[in-house]
Amino acid sequence: MKQANFAGKVALVTGAGSGIGRATALALARAGADLVLCDISEESVCATADAIRALGRKALARRVDVSSRDAMAAFADEVHAQHAGVDLLVNNAGVAVSGGLLDTSLDDWAWQLGVNVMGVVHGCHFFVPRMVERGRGGHVVNIASLAGLAGSRTLVAYCTSKFAVVGLSEALRDELKHHRIGVTAICPGFVRTNISAAGRLRGVFAEPAARARAEQRLANGLPPERVAELILKAIGTNIAVLPVAPEAWVIYALKRLSPTLLEAVTRRVIDREYPPGRAGAPEVRA
Repeated sequence: MKQANFAGKVALVTGAGSGIGRATALALARAGADLVLCDISEESVCATADAIRALGRKALARRVDVSSRDAMAAFADEVHAQHAGVDLLVNNAGVAVSGGLLDTSLDDWAWQLGVNVMGVVHGCHFFVPRMVERGRGGHVVNIASLAGLAGSRTLVAYCTSKFAVVGLSEALRDELKHHRIGVTAICPGFVRTNISAAGRLRGVFAEPAARARAEQRLANGLPPERVAELILKAIGTNIAVLPVAPEAWVIYALKRLSPTLLEAVTRRVIDREYPPGRAGAPEVRA
């Protein structure tokens, strides 16, 4: 795949304190970009900024809750006081709630959608218009998931949020193409991040054995650096949707070729680990 030229560009990465966000920020710095970073953890995002400066690039780092409209508005004001606009926006910040509908409280829903959906909306709302006004093109990368390609009773809230990210990316891609701004939805499979450890595990998924399986699956996944490498290449080719990792490609192919077969395969895999009736509590949590 063709590699985009990032020399002298300004890239903004949310959730840049760890995982895919940190790896992508560092990859962009090595490719010549200056970085604007935010994360809910001030210590982590500042550590990423220090690593970027050690590579000889500029970095602005702030603690920001992407789910907060006011916080993102203030962050955008500070960024645009220094830059006419960013060249690249990577909406990476994300969290995960595991469990079925009956396991998931409204507070869980608000947290899940607030970060994963409204965080992406806020990023686009506060930064894309300035990209358009500047007239120099650019690119938006939204980090979705294989859970944005196929639904699962084990990840009801998470799937909802990631389906929304894929849909937003497709619609935004159509809107922004006339402004020479590309949009890519990245759909990783299992990646070595702390999303499970930092997430909310409900119902059967809070049990030690299930928690251990989830963490082991991630530990055996792709390194974030590999995902970052593919993100940079995806920008160069302006691909619409990029599955990352073998399991994501399988889901993506089956989704396009035979949704019925995909449903049968995923149901069999999930039923083996989580027999029907165990993925939900007997009552709805308020």
